[in-house]
Amino acid sequence: MNKKYFLWVAAALILLLVGAIVFSVVQVTSLKKEVNVARAENEQLQLTNEQLTLSNEYDAINSEFSRYENQAVQLQNDTILAKYTAAKNKVEQLIKELNSEKTKSSKRIKELQDEISTLRALLRHYIAQVDSLGRENAGLKAENAEIRNRNEQLSTQVAEVSRKNETLNERMTLAEKLNVTGVTLSALKGNGKNEKNITKAKQLKVTFTIPQNNSTPSGAKTIYLRITSPEGSLLGNAGSFPFEGGSVPCTAKKTIEYGGQEISGITIYWDVNTTLTPGDYTVELFADNYRLTSRHFTMKK
Repeated sequence: MNKKYFLWVAAALILLLVGAIVFSVVQVTSLKKEVNVARAENEQLQLTNEQLTLSNEYDAINSEFSRYENQAVQLQNDTILAKYTAAKNKVEQLIKELNSEKTKSSKRIKELQDEISTLRALLRHYIAQVDSLGRENAGLKAENAEIRNRNEQLSTQVAEVSRKNETLNERMTLAEKLNVTGVTLSALKGNGKNEKNITKAKQLKVTFTIPQNNSTPSGAKTIYLRITSPEGSLLGNAGSFPFEGGSVPCTAKKTIEYGGQEISGITIYWDVNTTLTPGDYTVELFADNYRLTSRHFTMKK
């Protein structure tokens, strides 16, 4: 009885061992298959990346070539250009074929790589030809340089006289420009007294002085004020004024009568109609199509 029982147990163990071996073989086979699939997918990904890199390199080469393409008419018996065009067409055909293929071929990628290397070498040769032609043209130009220099010397003399006249006119014009000094920016309360907290200001006051200038023509002068907030927006809307061929909006303006003598304590007010914030404010003054000054003021809370 014991012997028969032992044989049954042994047979069962053998069956279990065989089953385990078969299961292990199946698992190993499945794992190998997964590894092969992953390896194939990784290889395809690498080939796709190589194709993309080569396509980008081709675009860069073609872009550089296009910079010199308009100089092709200057080259005679240009076999390089013909070879470049043929290689370019071959590259474009390979890229088109690779894009249409579901499975990338390392052999086709290598062909594309070789063609792009050929294209790059032809580009260098082509550029060298263009540069050589450019140097030849430079030599021809140098032969005519002396004649041109003589003409340029005469032109320079005429231009120098004209420049001196223009400079003199500019100096005279600048001498007529109004000047401003002592520019200040103050925040005011509703009663007109100074307000330290910019967020509570009811008015902004800009004060300045126009010094004596006997060269400035007498008469009415309109001073245009621009105040720019820390956020970069213009405060106020008092219309616009002409400046350097355009139209510039302003915060406020004031007209004074100027007779060449110093005018001190000139003030321009702007009634606050928005929320002001602490920070750097820019004050600009304009008159007679000139920017008279530009100052920065830090206003605190």
